[in-house]
Amino acid sequence: MTSSTEMADRLAIREVLENWAIWRDAGDWERFRTVWHDDGRMMATWFQGSADEFIAVSREGFERGVRILHFLGGISIDVAGTRAIGQTKMTISQRAAVDGVDCDVVCTGRFYDFLEKRGDRWGVVLRQPIYEKDRIDPVDPSASLQLDRDRLMSFPIGYRHLAYLQTGIGYPVKPDMPGLTGPEVERLYARGAGWLNGKPLGVGPE
Repeated sequence: MTSSTEMADRLAIREVLENWAIWRDAGDWERFRTVWHDDGRMMATWFQGSADEFIAVSREGFERGVRILHFLGGISIDVAGTRAIGQTKMTISQRAAVDGVDCDVVCTGRFYDFLEKRGDRWGVVLRQPIYEKDRIDPVDPSASLQLDRDRLMSFPIGYRHLAYLQTGIGYPVKPDMPGLTGPEVERLYARGAGWLNGKPLGVGPE
């Protein structure tokens, strides 16, 4: 039976996870910083580093018109004392020109979050997305889009269209992010189990 304390922790964690998407996508940077602990880190296709660095580059991109938006679905939370792992179904959508054609990429996956309660506050220590599948569509359905197949197929299956778009506008893309299956996601699950069992997180491979 879930205790009232654990229920309160779960609600607080859920609020952190939902606020992450709302405040980042709205460009509410001061409140966005509050979802992270001071040593928080972000892993994404186009960025790997500290929360402060992530906020800075996200803000700079937002002011230039870069739009990387998020939509959340169901949330699963495992709590072990003052530590937790959260998994949140999500989509990432980004609009940009691909070979001169305005396109939307939609990537489906999960946010896999390492969280900790310090004092009375839950915060994100590490966010690692899992990229499951994606697609690309011209904004104008009558537009003709011809992708370089060899370049497209060089990226991992879970985020190859997202990587195609992001590299095309100048972002370096990490080539070994976790997908739906495979050794990368299995290592992530093992790392999450270790976190819940009290093991140190460390920086991890980047």
